[in-house]
Amino acid sequence: MASRPGILTDWPWKPLGSFKHVILAPCVIHNIYAFMVKDEKDLSSFLIFPILLWRVLHNQLWISLSRYRTAKGNNRIIDKGIEFDQVDRERNWDDQILFNGILFYVSSKIIPGASYLPMWRLDGVILTALIHTGPVEFLYYWLHRLLHHHYLYSRYHSHHHSSIVTEPITSVIHPFAEHISYSMLFAIPLITTIVTGTASLTSFAGYVTYIDLMNNMGHCNFELIPRWLFIIFPPLKYLMYTPSYHSLHHTQFRTNYSLFMPIYDYIYGTMDTSSVTLYEDSLKRLEEAPDVVHLTHLTTPDSIYHLRLGLACLASTPQESKWYLWLMWPVTLWTMMLTWIYGRTFVVERNRFRKLRLQTWTLPKYNIQYNLRWQKVSINTLIEEAVLEAEEKGVKVLSLGLLNQGEELNRYGELYVQRHPRLKTKVVDGSSLAVAAVLNSIPKGTTHVLHRGNLSKVAYAVALNLCRRGIQVVVPCEDDYQKLKKSFGITSDQNNMILSKSYSIKTWLVGDGLKEEDQKKAAEGTLFIPFSQFPPKKLRKDCFYHSIPVMAAPASLENVDSCENWLPRRVMSAWRVAGIVHALEGWDEHECGSTMADIDKVWQASIQHGFKPLVIKTPLKF
Repeated sequence: MASRPGILTDWPWKPLGSFKHVILAPCVIHNIYAFMVKDEKDLSSFLIFPILLWRVLHNQLWISLSRYRTAKGNNRIIDKGIEFDQVDRERNWDDQILFNGILFYVSSKIIPGASYLPMWRLDGVILTALIHTGPVEFLYYWLHRLLHHHYLYSRYHSHHHSSIVTEPITSVIHPFAEHISYSMLFAIPLITTIVTGTASLTSFAGYVTYIDLMNNMGHCNFELIPRWLFIIFPPLKYLMYTPSYHSLHHTQFRTNYSLFMPIYDYIYGTMDTSSVTLYEDSLKRLEEAPDVVHLTHLTTPDSIYHLRLGLACLASTPQESKWYLWLMWPVTLWTMMLTWIYGRTFVVERNRFRKLRLQTWTLPKYNIQYNLRWQKVSINTLIEEAVLEAEEKGVKVLSLGLLNQGEELNRYGELYVQRHPRLKTKVVDGSSLAVAAVLNSIPKGTTHVLHRGNLSKVAYAVALNLCRRGIQVVVPCEDDYQKLKKSFGITSDQNNMILSKSYSIKTWLVGDGLKEEDQKKAAEGTLFIPFSQFPPKKLRKDCFYHSIPVMAAPASLENVDSCENWLPRRVMSAWRVAGIVHALEGWDEHECGSTMADIDKVWQASIQHGFKPLVIKTPLKF
């Protein structure tokens, strides 16, 4: 929002919220009816809305590409990250597409010559290009400078400049009044071709695509225009800007005003003197070598949309099922095929914490694949390749997230350490901090807890530590009871392990494998505390559900603009935090296999580095 919002700041359909797209329904229905029923074969009107869908796809491709490239770091222009406030401010980037759709539809009905356009006319394409190069670029330059006048800047244009570090969609984040002026400006070539009878579908769709392309490129925050283009054709520097060129406008504010062609900055002396230097430095920039890598994977087929490289509006909120994602099953299927064909780990996120450079890498594997025996070799190969790649890049710590650690899969990561005994990169499964997070989630004064769910390294350690603290662990399943008791060895702590079918205890420690009938047996007001990577289904409205082992990230952790799977904003799984703390402390040992770090030591180190336990509302007594 601008510092002093002026009139026509908000879009007219803002009250509709996520239902704003219904404003296009009458136009779509009318065009389909006219084309299919009334036999009005006006292809130019019929294709308005497919062109709008193409624009959405085009913009999304740029968003994904930009986030991927800036996460890797090569050719990145500005190092500073973005945060949730910018994501929220830019989430309605499709407003301008809705606005343009309405304008195109109305124009095709009321402007003579704007309907029944031919597919191609060379003279119309040339005329569009000439008018853009001349009047449009010139008028935009002075309009842009006018918008930087204090009166208009404080009321309108400052909203756009709130984003110092830009993303492709930053290009269209303006108040409604600004978009009206831009639409009038960009309509000049289109209306001219209509009036002269040279308009065509190609000139219209091509011009709109050109504007989107240049806008997205100019705000993508990585340099991609090769130097050789300017060497073989030197005048190009006056006719085409680069991402680094426009980036300076967002950092310096009073330079590089041009739209896409810097010629007017050269003419009027407003070109930033560091434009060439920043361009060359960005081209030379190599891929960033991280200090800490968190290795995770895809979960459900639609989890691709919740990745930072997916849909920003979904990635910035905890992952949950959305009804409209079912309508996108063809795209979902295509992305699944793409990840299967690509078959390589990819970078999805970068963060910075103090002097540490952090990255999140994702395996192109889904939950269901981890449960298939014939997939285990493939998964282990991918994980091992990621470990070796981390070693090659000089990564200090690699933490294993979600199902990338498991007793049957790789013995909680020990497999890779045994295969590569000289491994300098420390492999961390994060079990010690996960145990500490669970122990510190149990309400004070608790004397009994009930254990349900599949046994794991964390489950064994939690049960042992609770028994040592004098808290009785009740286990309804005899098989689990025998395994837990056997893991204790011959100690007096065994006396606090109890086999009982009683479900009246109001503090439950639950893991994967918790059944629906188990939850139904819980007493009203029961608190479920997960010790697993995945949260249980919340079936009981009269009970309380704690989060999985997590910690809230400190404010100094930079570039946090997406949620980790189903977790709230700026909350990280204990397994991920453990890797960061391991690197901060400089610990020189692996934490994988049967090895587990000192629980209290890891917990205190996490607190000292600014990570905090997640506080949720729970009943006072148990």
